[in-house]
Amino acid sequence: MSVTLSAAESPAHDRLTSLLDARRDLLGRDHDGYANHCHRVLTFCLALRPACTDEEQEKIAIAVCFHDLGLWSDNTLDYLPPSAELAAVYLRETGREDWVEEVCLMVTEHHKARAVSDARYPLVELFRQADLVDFSLGAFTAGLPRDVISAAKARYPNAGFHAMLMRRSAGWLLRHPLNPLPMMKW
Repeated sequence: MSVTLSAAESPAHDRLTSLLDARRDLLGRDHDGYANHCHRVLTFCLALRPACTDEEQEKIAIAVCFHDLGLWSDNTLDYLPPSAELAAVYLRETGREDWVEEVCLMVTEHHKARAVSDARYPLVELFRQADLVDFSLGAFTAGLPRDVISAAKARYPNAGFHAMLMRRSAGWLLRHPLNPLPMMKW
């Protein structure tokens, strides 16, 4: 299994770039770091499931774009509900109402500590694993070869994404010491 340049420049990556560029003002100075995080997660999804259909790739690109946006839209570390709502609004506005449940589960369950076992929506667990690979900086591999992770990190550098998460987490912890990680689920 390897990430090739052509895989890193797939139609799903193009779609993700378009979705993120439309939210550049919301992301502000964090755009590049978040965009690269999103592209790495998408790369890991496609590497974990290389036979994704075009529709599955589209769902993943949409979920990846919106999965953390509540950090910026609502300025909160409790960002899963607002991120899912942004995704739902987008899906309804673009005539994809039948994707709302699945894509929103991809968003709301991506920080679940345990595996998500929902036979209806296997992309939810795929997405959770791919995000964890990136969030852990590759310490968790989900079975991906290290060269796949290294290639994605080289293609889409961190650009301060994890440092931004640490700053926001520290600020949240000072204000909410009894609820330090509101986005985590068991």
